[in-house]
Amino acid sequence: MARWLAEEGAAIVDADVVARAVTERGEPALAEIVRRFGDGVRRADGSLDRSALAAIVFADPAALRDLEAITHPAVRPRLLGEIAAAEAAGAGVVAVEAIRLVESGLAALCDEVWLIVCEEAVQRRRLAGRGADAPDAERRIAAQRGLAARLRPAATRVVETGGEEDDVRRQVRDTLHAALEAASSAT
Repeated sequence: MARWLAEEGAAIVDADVVARAVTERGEPALAEIVRRFGDGVRRADGSLDRSALAAIVFADPAALRDLEAITHPAVRPRLLGEIAAAEAAGAGVVAVEAIRLVESGLAALCDEVWLIVCEEAVQRRRLAGRGADAPDAERRIAAQRGLAARLRPAATRVVETGGEEDDVRRQVRDTLHAALEAASSAT
């Protein structure tokens, strides 16, 4: 979805990209992750073995909370820096893609919060398309189960992304234009 917003001119700040950056070799967060989860989450070259870590944290909610406690303090200032840089560069729209936008308090910085939803069957198909095996897909889906219901009250707009790609792209574009129109009429 972010790529479609970018096609419409939005600057994209992706929390997953930032999270990957703060867990690269030499970053303090990587050392903390290895200290908490053991050498089994580190590849031979010293980089983070994301698959091994995912197998742990998506099977254990406490482990996921521990991982978030390590990474979120490193991610937040970089996200804020990327948002500020996009605004300073004159971006008319800055879209922050973050699964924990509301819980992290970043939603308070946003003019709108879009909740992106789709059925679990669609999630399974998409995860399989990205190479996830069935047990991994189920762990990931289970870790997010109930998320939409919890976040719906904080959402300005809900975007259903379970349809065909062209329909979803059109819906994203129309939602963006509606948001921009609402913002311009509010000023």
